[in-house]
This record gives sequence, C-alpha cells and structure tokens, in this order.
Amino acid sequence: MAPDRRAYAADGGAQMKHYTDRVLVTGGAGFIGSHLCERLMADGSDVICLDNLFTGAKANIGHLLGEPNFEFIRHDVTEPLRLEVDRIFNLACPASPVHYKHDPVQTVKTSVHGAINMLDLARRCGARILQASTSEVYGDPLSHPQKEDDWGNVNPVGPRACYDEGKRCAETLFFDYHRQHGVDIRVVRIFNTYGPRMHPSDGRVVSNFIVQALLGRPLTLAGDGSQTRSFCYVDDLVDGLLAYMALDDAPPGPVNLGNPDETTIAALAEAVVSLSGSGSETVLVPLETDDPSRRRPDISRAADLLGWTPATGLADGLGATIDWFRELLRTIPEHRIDVARP
Repeated sequence: MAPDRRAYAADGGAQMKHYTDRVLVTGGAGFIGSHLCERLMADGSDVICLDNLFTGAKANIGHLLGEPNFEFIRHDVTEPLRLEVDRIFNLACPASPVHYKHDPVQTVKTSVHGAINMLDLARRCGARILQASTSEVYGDPLSHPQKEDDWGNVNPVGPRACYDEGKRCAETLFFDYHRQHGVDIRVVRIFNTYGPRMHPSDGRVVSNFIVQALLGRPLTLAGDGSQTRSFCYVDDLVDGLLAYMALDDAPPGPVNLGNPDETTIAALAEAVVSLSGSGSETVLVPLETDDPSRRRPDISRAADLLGWTPATGLADGLGATIDWFRELLRTIPEHRIDVARP
C-alpha cells in the first residue's frame, strides 16, 4: 500500500508548516483537489473548496462536508468572485482529454479567464497563489527528460491545443501579474498523476487500464505501446504542492512535479493486469492526434528548492489505486462504466 502522510519535511529541504490561514482551492472537488483539501485541513487550515462540478464530484469531498474548517462553494472560476483568503491553489480546469475536448472553448476560458479572476483576487487580498500548470506545455518534447527551460513543441491549432495553449497562456498571465503587480506566485508543471478518486471514465491511461482489467475487458493499448510516461502517486504530488506553497521568498517557478521513473504504456498495462489479478488481454488502437511519444520530468529544481522527491513506487501506488477502484466498481452498474479513449 502507498504510504500515508500528514505533512512533508525532507532533510535539508523545505519544512512543512502548519497553516492557520484561509486557503482557497479551486477545482477542490476534483481528483487532486480533494486530496489537497484533505491534507490542508489535517494541517489546520480553514479550507474553501470551490468547484463547478463539471469534472469534480461531491463524493470526493463528502467526508469533509460539515467539518468546521471546511466550506464548499459551487462556482465557475470564469466568473469573478470576492473572498478574503491568504492562499490560493488554482487547480480548476478539466485535465483529461475526454473532458477538455468536450467543450474546448470553455476549457480555454477556464484556463485564461479563471487565471485572471484568481490573480485579481490574489492581488486584492495580498494572497500567495499557486498555478497548477501541466507537462502538456512541453507538447511532444524535443528534449528528454523535460526541464523547465524547455519552451515546448506544441501544436497551437490541434485538438489538444485548448488545454495545452490555455495552460501556457495561464503561465504567461501569472508571470505578468508577478512582474507588473508584484503578486506572490508559484507555478508548478504537473506530470501524469494517479491515485484514488480518479474519474472512472476520464480516458486517462491509468484509470482506463484499471477499470478495463477489473471488468475483465481488453486493455486498449494505443499505438504499439512503446510511448512512455512517468506516473506520480497523488500523495507525493500533494507533498510537493504543499512544500512549495509553504516556502517563503521562493522563486516563482516554473517547477516540475512528477515522478522521474519512466515506463512504457505496454509495461503499465502488464503491471495493471498482474496487480489486479485480471485475465484481460491487450488490443491495439490508433494513437490520438498530437499524443506525445515520450514524457519524463527533470525534477532537479524541485529537489534542490524543496528537498522533494516522490516516495511511492509504481507498484505500491497502482496497488492502492486498484483497491480503491475495486470498491468503487461495486457501487456502479457495469453498463454505466464508459471507458473512453483519450
């Protein structure tokens, strides 16, 4: 099982402080956001979770509702709002291809208008704000592994551009607000993250493979499976987010957060089948347009700045995620499970 932790402190790195302030988490009912809300509350923060529930779910935060230091607001970040907060984690945006391609115009608005609204809020309140950017800003990278000074190889008019370019524009806005208005920003580029509370029909490769394996369906392997990804367990990612936000006088970034252990998609499929005890086979399906061939973060900046490195191996993380999905699927009729292609 994956390790359980309440706070993160690395030798020689950033010491995790216990928040006593009001923290806003946009996209807080989503996969990563709900884990972040949970950890912030455990560390003593007053947490405001904001989500329009397009891809998030109340079930992800159901155990937090009613807690005295937790508040849920249903709101879309493309619309301004007035709150008094000390810290903002801006995670709001559909992050899987299935969801962000569903309404690409709204996806761009969420990244761009949402960034402007949250930055205006941070400027007014004097709040520190973290932008959850993405490894997709590198596109199909020309360098390997990907360092933060890689400017990316992105198709600006392709079907993934609504997400890729939306996040790139959000980064631009963050740095311009920092330079022009002195807003205290943190920009992180999140690489593939997995764990409990992933949406079973979001089209991401880990959730796809696990659901297919547990239901005894063939695992849909894109291309020949030789493309690579690097998978970070959600607890490790949250450690990095908290450590960076807790560090005073930190550079604004960007900082890669992800697991540098690279694996092929074919090897991931084999691991899921083995760990789930499934008899599923694999079937080949065509690659999607602009699907990156390789993806692996260089995390030396995060290691030097934060003392942060992932602690959870792929087998342990997949085991915990499979256990969670096994319980989830017991509550959902099989005909309602749509394992969507990315």
